[in-house]
Amino acid sequence: MNDKEVQDPTKEKTLSNLQDKEALHKTDWSFCPVCGNQIPKIQNLKFCIKCGLNLQYLKEHKQIQPQKEVNPYIRQTIYPQSYLSPIKFGLKKISDEEILNTKDHELWGAWPSIGIPLGAFLLMDLVTTGIFFIIMFFAFDPNILYDLAANPYFLIFSSFFELIFILVPVLYVAKYLEKPTLKNRLGLLGFTRKGFDRTGLIKEILIGTGFAIIGVLLVVGVTFITEILLEVLFGIEIIRDVSGATSDVEMIISNSDIFGLILLSVVMILIIGTSEEILFRGFMQKGLTRRLGTWGGLLITALIFAIIHVIAVILLFLGSPMVLLVSFLLSFIPYFAISLLLGLIYYWRNENLIAVIITHGVYDALTIILVFLFYNFF
Repeated sequence: MNDKEVQDPTKEKTLSNLQDKEALHKTDWSFCPVCGNQIPKIQNLKFCIKCGLNLQYLKEHKQIQPQKEVNPYIRQTIYPQSYLSPIKFGLKKISDEEILNTKDHELWGAWPSIGIPLGAFLLMDLVTTGIFFIIMFFAFDPNILYDLAANPYFLIFSSFFELIFILVPVLYVAKYLEKPTLKNRLGLLGFTRKGFDRTGLIKEILIGTGFAIIGVLLVVGVTFITEILLEVLFGIEIIRDVSGATSDVEMIISNSDIFGLILLSVVMILIIGTSEEILFRGFMQKGLTRRLGTWGGLLITALIFAIIHVIAVILLFLGSPMVLLVSFLLSFIPYFAISLLLGLIYYWRNENLIAVIITHGVYDALTIILVFLFYNFF
């Protein structure tokens, strides 16, 4: 037998090992067998760029390498590291799709729900007072200031200061949104037509107009009943004294001309109704409802709304406690009644403000029109 034909077992085994290693090195890994991350096609890549697995060791030894060698892709710290996503703290941001349904989201608490509207009200008063002081500084005549305050066109001008009621909550709610655009901020406050087609929008307008008429009848009835009860309790004379004193505010409207009346009515619908409902129903009631329940949020909002609107009346009668009490009740109860109606409409319309704003604005417009007609034709 030829010596060349005799096979060397040792040589054959060594050749087999070399071939296996060469085949392993030629293996093309598309995905990491541990984390599943796609592996970039880089020559001689030793570690997975996501989890740090030693790919070459796995190919050669058919097992994961023991943690003896430092992974170059992981920064060494004194704290244990994890390949899981970090835990996020804080409020869950509201996406565009969730703006119309935020019942499962944590919104502003009870204190911001009350504090932000009161802050907006004080800011508006400061701006208005500042305008009066500026006029006083340049006019040097108190009579000019009085005439200006009694001018219906100045009332129209000062109504634009209520836009602060929109600005303050719009700025505040930005932190609750993933995309805090102006449209999304107003949508979170309920001032949006999203979800309504043309027919649905007309329906909301008709609902708001109908409830505005109901609101006028409600306030007239509540005022009439309140006056009767107060006459029984305090006597008719004190009721006449209070009614005569408060009629000065109504005289501003009664002295207006037709053009001023129309302009004031438009301002009531577009400015007053919109700004007050965004602040009180869209922000205050929405926040309080999340914390105190439906009725708790509705009642507290109606209470604060009514008190804010009768502060000016209260200041007129600080000298007489009895007259102060009567004037407060005569003004507070009707405001509380209309505010309850607005809150119920807001709840019924699933926290959308379109119908509520129309109700508020048209109610105010009908009120000043009726006052104008009463003083000029009756």
